[in-house]
Amino acid sequence: MAPNFYHNPFQSSIYLFTPSLNPISRTIPPFSFSHFSNSNSTKHNKMVMMKHPLFSLSLLLIVLFHSTTTSAQTPAPSPSSSPTDIIRILKKAGGFTTLIRLLTTTQVSTQINAQLLNSNNGITLFAPNDNAFSSLKPGFLNSLSDQQKDELIQFHVLPTFVTITNFDTLSNPVRTQAGDDPERLSLNITSSGSQVNLTTGIVNTTVGGSVYSDHQLAIYQVDKVLLPRDFFVPKPPPPPAPAPLKGKDSKKKSEDSAVSPAADNSGAMSLKKHMHGMWVFVAVVAVFSL
Repeated sequence: MAPNFYHNPFQSSIYLFTPSLNPISRTIPPFSFSHFSNSNSTKHNKMVMMKHPLFSLSLLLIVLFHSTTTSAQTPAPSPSSSPTDIIRILKKAGGFTTLIRLLTTTQVSTQINAQLLNSNNGITLFAPNDNAFSSLKPGFLNSLSDQQKDELIQFHVLPTFVTITNFDTLSNPVRTQAGDDPERLSLNITSSGSQVNLTTGIVNTTVGGSVYSDHQLAIYQVDKVLLPRDFFVPKPPPPPAPAPLKGKDSKKKSEDSAVSPAADNSGAMSLKKHMHGMWVFVAVVAVFSL
């Protein structure tokens, strides 16, 4: 028996009827393209809906992990630059062993570092190298007192920052940290182009080059030690001590000593007169008794 096809106009399905050998009719489930399409779409939507929370959770975990990693890897803010250390600079430059020793023993290095930290004026140092100190008269440094060694090092320090091109703007004599006595601590600086000349009245030398400069500290090498006139000019003799004034007791004693002889003489005269009167009285009594 040929199968019969029944078409429902309201449903996109085809029902197939086949003859059956038993009373129960066998029906093939309807085939629907729209149903297949809708089923796939529904499954896709369900999968998307299931994947969406997982995607959000994964994204959140990634963000948290990245934030944690970034915060852990973020370097701590670098500390402020260390303060300037003039000894460290000279050691790094090399060739200033004697100057470093004098800066340390006189504590001028500590003073310079403190000025650089607390002042905006800056510092300029004329740095004699080891050859410059070696050219001094043997035993010269050892002959200096501690005060003179301090004065010697301070004489190489200007209390302002001066660039190599600004030495011609200074007024002579230039004041150093040793003092401003024009006769004993005079330092004159002249420049011609890139050459800078220094004279103390004892030593003449030139700036050999720049050792260090950071817009606050300038160090220039010099080939001779700057010796101040104060070490070689005879010091004026101290003023004479005032004569001691005589006190009242001394004056009184001198007056007493001047009066005492007169008083002694007057006492002797009155004693003589008294004895003479007694003899006269005795003589008169003897005459009348006869």
